[in-house]
Amino acid sequence: MASAASTAYGDPGSGGQGTTYVLIDGENIDATLGASILDGRPAPEQRPRWERLLDFARTTFQQPAKGLFFLNATSGHLPMSFVQALLAIGYQPIPLAGTGGEKVVDIGIQRTLEAIVPRDGDVLLATHDADFVPQVDALLTGDRLVGLFAFREFVSSHYTPLVERGLKVFDLEDDVRAFNVVLPRVRIIPLGDFDPVRYL
Repeated sequence: MASAASTAYGDPGSGGQGTTYVLIDGENIDATLGASILDGRPAPEQRPRWERLLDFARTTFQQPAKGLFFLNATSGHLPMSFVQALLAIGYQPIPLAGTGGEKVVDIGIQRTLEAIVPRDGDVLLATHDADFVPQVDALLTGDRLVGLFAFREFVSSHYTPLVERGLKVFDLEDDVRAFNVVLPRVRIIPLGDFDPVRYL
């Protein structure tokens, strides 16, 4: 049975024959949540339930999902409790270290997106960052589904031409239901999607 999201966005799944790669730019999602929505550090209950992104990918694309969570480990230290939690819910943590001012997470994700191009598989990238536009563009070959997990109102406008070419944007709160609380967002809501109970 197709999910509501797969009905709304078409049925991109391939009957379980492929893989959906789920790449998480955790730094960007956390920064956007804290600075642009909450105006401060998120409380534990305000953070995304990362396992729901994998569940959404599996259900919507109707095939296995492989989760890759990129971490900046340039400091030489790992948040081991978080790493263990990621492993427990099915992600492969990818802690990257650089020298100097390298954006190690961005570079790691860019290289991974480039490595996926010659492979079979759909791709979901959690970010708002325009740094990945060239790599996402290269993935839009017409034979795979490519999407963003994001807060829709904060997605870089540089992705707009790619949306016109088939890039899907899945809202972390509205489509994925990745949060246990209603976030204090102020954005345009299509009337058909308005659920007054969420605001009571």
